[in-house]
Amino acid sequence: MPSLLALAAALGWVSGFRLYAVVFLVGATGAAGWGTLPGGLQVLQHPMVLAVSGALLFIEFFADKIPGLDSLWDLANSVIRVPAGAALAAGVFGADSATLALVAALMGGTLAASSQAAKTTTRAAINTSPEPLSNIAASLFEDGLVIAALWLATQHPVVFGILLAITVVLMWIVTWVLFKFLRAAFRRLRTLFSSASA
Repeated sequence: MPSLLALAAALGWVSGFRLYAVVFLVGATGAAGWGTLPGGLQVLQHPMVLAVSGALLFIEFFADKIPGLDSLWDLANSVIRVPAGAALAAGVFGADSATLALVAALMGGTLAASSQAAKTTTRAAINTSPEPLSNIAASLFEDGLVIAALWLATQHPVVFGILLAITVVLMWIVTWVLFKFLRAAFRRLRTLFSSASA
């Protein structure tokens, strides 16, 4: 049970960062025989799901590293990341228990929303800098984070659960601070443009 809960939490949480990487990596793991997927996630092994998620992962990998385009990509994909995170988390228990699947869906959706909000506000703040290297570094960190979180959740579920709880609290704090920063920056821009047009 701890390992299944950790997997559900990981799938929901990292979906807020890199949904297509999650779908592709989990599906490829099952298809290659590197691990047995829970019944509700076995659809991710289907060749068509792997092809589509792989193509979207390829696009996202590059789109996420271009300042400005990354924020547009995040906004466009925010509509799907949260419900997909909930669905993936529910899939861990979907074939065995409707109650646990519902609990996992609520947890996965909440974690996906938290990571999506942290990613969006952090990237918007990074994009205020004119140099592209910080944006590329943040994107590569998120790429690695997906792999590390999925590995840790399957190999050391209790450690993952503790680290996730700490990380989520830190993400909420960062999101709140950066949101205030971005709101102040937008206010300054609005004042600058209104005084320039007067």
